[in-house]
Amino acid sequence: MSSPKPLQLDLPVPAAAPAQPRVPEPAAPRVARVLPAPPPAVDAQAQPARLWAGLSLPGIQGSGQLEKLAEFALRLSPQVSPEPPDGLLLEVGGSLRLFAGIAGLRAALLEACAARQVTVQLAFAPTPLAALVMARAGRSLAVTDRAQLGSVLGPLPLQTLRWPPEALGRLRRMGVRTVGAALRLPRAGFARRFGPGALAQLDELTGRAPALRHWHRARAHYRRRHELSCELTSHASLLAELGRMLEELERFLELRQAGLMQLQCRLLHRKSPASGCVLHLAAPAAAAAHLERLFAEQFARLMLPEPVRALELEAGPLLPRDAQAQALWQPGEHGGRVSGEAHRLIERLRARLGEESIQGLKLLDDHRPESTWIGAEPPALPARAASPAPPPVPGAPRRPLWLLDPPQPLAIRAGLPQHHGRLELLGEPERIETGWWDGEVVRDYYAARDPRGVRLWVFRERLPPHGWFLHGIFG
Repeated sequence: MSSPKPLQLDLPVPAAAPAQPRVPEPAAPRVARVLPAPPPAVDAQAQPARLWAGLSLPGIQGSGQLEKLAEFALRLSPQVSPEPPDGLLLEVGGSLRLFAGIAGLRAALLEACAARQVTVQLAFAPTPLAALVMARAGRSLAVTDRAQLGSVLGPLPLQTLRWPPEALGRLRRMGVRTVGAALRLPRAGFARRFGPGALAQLDELTGRAPALRHWHRARAHYRRRHELSCELTSHASLLAELGRMLEELERFLELRQAGLMQLQCRLLHRKSPASGCVLHLAAPAAAAAHLERLFAEQFARLMLPEPVRALELEAGPLLPRDAQAQALWQPGEHGGRVSGEAHRLIERLRARLGEESIQGLKLLDDHRPESTWIGAEPPALPARAASPAPPPVPGAPRRPLWLLDPPQPLAIRAGLPQHHGRLELLGEPERIETGWWDGEVVRDYYAARDPRGVRLWVFRERLPPHGWFLHGIFG
């Protein structure tokens, strides 16, 4: 059974596009014509487990542009290795089926480079250095069989390995000008004359030694500044500029499968101190449209001291964000999921009314009714991730959630409390006592029912004058 031949990727490589390039989508019939399917004699299991895409980017402007391209490449592969100053490597063996093979993946890479006005040479090989060397040499090939590497790499010039000029000059005087000629030299003598590093690079090129790469990691902190072309005072214009920044933030978070709980927007002025607002979210979010709606609510209450000349966005700590399948029914229909809607409601109310207007409750382990809860931030995580509530104690008396502060004194007739008439006491009392350090509370609590059928929570003081008080109302 013969090995598959290298595929010639002779699709024209886009040059640096003019300003605001329009990148046409590659047509499927043309790709199929350039990259025919492998012959039937090729066994599918013979395909390598790892395949590398090498990008040579001549004329790329600085490390910042290379970093942006590397961040885009994280959408195509989790293993991306920048090769400064003008190279990029992607391990794409596991991504081919997501892009309908090499043709679809190559089209995505070419389109991304053209959109960033970057000239690119692209090649595929079973080893990373081989893919990069082929791309540097302008050989747009897709080599899927390691046995074919020798014949493909042999004619390539040694300059593609980026060795020091002194070493290349010595090899040239020896008559060694191609990669194949260097591979045919005696290994021991080559290592003595040119060092073990050059020999290790040749072994990495052919797959004889493993490749050690520095993987690109997405930044864990986000902060951007946008200078405006002119000073703005209109909230609508500022929100439009902010919307474009939020779209970039959404792409940033999408690459990291992350969300944020806090986002600060600063509006910079010429003379006055910076103004702005801060979003405190109830659940990790990343959607630009949702964040823009919340900022619109806050901008409606914002008074600008003077025109704005720049915008800054700074995100809080990034949190993992799990993609949840949407319910079949809309929230509220036939039991449709509403947990996400509750968090969105909290966020919109806080953005419209202010942070201090919306509070949650936090339970405390205390026997005094007034001290069993305090005001706190609304729950910041979905209910499925929150810690479960402690199970109720068997036989414990039921207490109401609505407590009066302070307790309301009740009239007494014939020794019994009155509230819209005579109260009917239900069940046995619950005695609550505290020490002198807690105010020396000694009370007997009763569940009661008034003549209208409303259930109340009342207590009688055990210390003189033995008054009755209404402390809570059951729902």
